[in-house]
This record gives sequence, C-alpha cells and structure tokens, in this order.
Amino acid sequence: MPQEAKVIVNPASRNGQTGKVWPSLSEKMKASGFMHQWEMTYGPGDGRRIAREAVRQGFDRIVAVGGDGTVNEVINGLIENDCSINPDLVFGVLSMGTGCDFIKSVGIPGSVDNAIGHLVCNRVERVDVGKARFVGHDGQITERYFLNIADLGLGAETVDRVNHTTKVFGGFVSFLWGTLVSLLHYRNKVAEITIDDGEPIKSSLTLCAIANGTHFGGGMNIAPQAKLNDGLFDVVLCHGFSKSEIIVNLKRLYGGTHLSHPKVRYWQAAKLKVSSPEKLLLELDGEQPGVAEVEFSILPAALNLCVPAECSIATLNPCILEKDRTVIGERSQISAAGVPIE
Repeated sequence: MPQEAKVIVNPASRNGQTGKVWPSLSEKMKASGFMHQWEMTYGPGDGRRIAREAVRQGFDRIVAVGGDGTVNEVINGLIENDCSINPDLVFGVLSMGTGCDFIKSVGIPGSVDNAIGHLVCNRVERVDVGKARFVGHDGQITERYFLNIADLGLGAETVDRVNHTTKVFGGFVSFLWGTLVSLLHYRNKVAEITIDDGEPIKSSLTLCAIANGTHFGGGMNIAPQAKLNDGLFDVVLCHGFSKSEIIVNLKRLYGGTHLSHPKVRYWQAAKLKVSSPEKLLLELDGEQPGVAEVEFSILPAALNLCVPAECSIATLNPCILEKDRTVIGERSQISAAGVPIE
C-alpha cells in the first residue's frame, strides 16, 4: 500500500495562480516531511475520477489543493453508497481557491506555510457530509455529496455568475460584486420547504442555505451556529426580502448576526426537501450543478478530516480509524422535527 499521500491539484484555482506556484509548493511540502504524489485536474469531473482511482490504488490519505469546488469534486470520489469507500481514508485540504469558505469552519490556515503544517500534524476528526438529490442541468435526477454548504436562490445565482467571470480580485470582492449584480436581476421565488417530516412551509424564497459548515459566498457567516459533527444541517431561510433590505443587511450576513432578523427563519434538521414551480438554482460548495426539486440528507461522521492541532470545530471528539477500533458504535441522529429555533 502506498505510504505517500495522493495530492489532487486544480491548477486553474485562484484564477490560475495555483498552477504557477504548485512546483515550489510541492517541494515545500516534501521538505516539511509530507511525502506525496500529485496529479493535476484539467476539467470538470477530473477531481472525482482521480480521487476514485487513488482509493483503488491503495492511498489512504488524499489532499485537495484548490478551492471549495475542488474539495467538492474530490470528496465525491471518496464516498460511495453514502459512506467512505475506505473507512480509514483521511482527507486533507490545502486551500487555494477564491472564496476559501470551508476552511473557516475548521480553522485550517489560509497561509500556505501554516496550512502545510496542519497536514503534517496528523490530527484527524470525523465529520458529517451532506447529500443532495436534485435535477441536473440535463434534466436527469442526480445525486451529489457536499462538505460545506448548499443553497438555493440568490446565493446560487451569485455563484453561477462569479464562476463565469474573472476571480482576479479575490473571494470577498468577487462574491460581493456577484451578489450586487445578481441582485439587480433576481426576484424572490415561490417555494415549498419540508423540514424532516414536518408540514410543508410555503415561502417567497430569497435564499435558503443548508449548512454543514458556517461560511459561504466569499466570507458570509450564513450559519454561525453550524457544526460539522453534530449530525444535523443548520437551515437558514431568508424569505420575502426586498432588494434594498438585502443591501442594508449584507453587513449582518457577513458578521453572522442575521438570525434574529424577522424575515429569517432557522432550523436544525437531518433531512429536508425544497421544491418550486419556478427555475430555482442550486449551489453545492461553490458549484452550480442543477436546480430544484432537491432532497437533502445528512451522513453523520462519514469522513475522516485532517484538521489543525488547534481545531476550531466545537465539540469535536478525536477520530478513531477503523483499523484501530475494537468496538464500533453507531452515531445517533438527532432531528429537530421541523421545529424552528428562535
């Protein structure tokens, strides 16, 4: 079995800068003691394919180098039939993207040197993974996993716009610009949301975030109470906002103080469904793969994640890999039964 890690690099990330700096970055990783083989992606689906091949080749540590979209592709190559293909496999992230939102949920350093250090420290925690079943752009029902946040509405339209324009100005400016431009064209969507097995909730949907992590959209703290290991989504629904109300409350979105707004509702849930008679775009970890109707479910403790020695995820317990276990307990799933948390 390979003793080195497999590193999957998206050279187009960070507006093409990753491909330019990768050779020197790889040498830094080796000098720090992180031995690895690497392979670059060159188009959609490559991250998933390379990750799947690496698992079959016997690699038990796989690292994604790129943005949140690269992370999403790679984890979709590591999980099959709602569980990790190799229960002992450890996933790591070296963030080189535009938004770099996932690392904010974990406390993974943004600076390259410090980020390499977290990969070397070998602290591993077990985290939840989200699953979405939705309508792809080809009209077919599709399933895809996500690690950070899914959303529908204005956020998804912003992601679609940002992904089709330059990201040379970085995450904050790119997504703020994308939000403001998308806002000029956006109108609230008629939607119906079913939390767990509760009664359907009708909404004039501005944005609905289904959060495993805390941040999206280049730094918006959309789900400040979310935890990656509690077996639940944090569901944040912004409904009935006018354009001016969105602009006025952007500061609250970035600061994570919006949950008390009267037009914001918040639940915790193990599963939910969102449907609409209109075209309602879906975003998963910075990618825009399809539209509603969408069914979401949480996969508790589905992935082993390499985290910093001083991890910022509250209540995480040390991960015990399958090869070290003598007793394996079932992790319980907690459901809020569709009751909003005020």
